[in-house]
Amino acid sequence: MANIKSAKKRVLIAEKNRLRNVAFKSSIKTAVKNAVALAAGEDKEALAKAVSKVYQLCDKAVVKGILHKNTAARKKSRLVKALNKLAK
Repeated sequence: MANIKSAKKRVLIAEKNRLRNVAFKSSIKTAVKNAVALAAGEDKEALAKAVSKVYQLCDKAVVKGILHKNTAARKKSRLVKALNKLAK
């Protein structure tokens, strides 16, 4: 454990940021699962909204520095690829 006061504070802040990042990444995973689940159904409008939500969350994560831009692009690409596979 750190001895210097500012270092102790940084440890607390880093942990708070880590928890926020984990929660955000989890919300992206949940949105992807919801989109894949909707792909099996007939509701195209709900599916479009779900995919839009995934894109929005991924882009927001890149801006906030939670995900690398290539990671977000890969997640979006894999989602669309999976949806196209289910559509066939």
